[in-house]
Amino acid sequence: MKRLLVLAIAPYVVWLVFRYEYHFLDGVNLAFHEAGHLFLGFGGKTLHFLGGTIAQLFFPAACLFHFLARRQPIEAAICGIWLGESLMYAARYVADARDQVLPLVGGHVHDWGWLLSRWGLIDRCETIGTGLHVLASAIVVGCWSWAAWRAFRPADDFA
Repeated sequence: MKRLLVLAIAPYVVWLVFRYEYHFLDGVNLAFHEAGHLFLGFGGKTLHFLGGTIAQLFFPAACLFHFLARRQPIEAAICGIWLGESLMYAARYVADARDQVLPLVGGHVHDWGWLLSRWGLIDRCETIGTGLHVLASAIVVGCWSWAAWRAFRPADDFA
């Protein structure tokens, strides 16, 4: 069953790396993102605006570590793919900081537009976003590769 799962998500991994766009999983990421603003808004404006991205990356990372602690590596790797996908979502948001064409929940302030402007990096938003996408792609491919290795290694190698 795990081998089938690993094979089934391979096209999704390829799509994420080369053709990522907003999709069903990003609705989950968005919910965690918005919750992050609520829970981290107590720490001032910078933490408030960072809170969304922190939360949307925290939850898949927490799930990954949960499965690692339970010694369930394939499940952990799947959560790692989710973490990478969530970072791709954040990368797209970062890259949009100057142009601000993405729709916003609440519609007022673009988190990364505000942050990068304050940090003097607004003109580099697309470069930063691309770098984050490359990092996210490495996470996704690495986690899928790890899951494939774990799923397809010989049975006598399961010590």
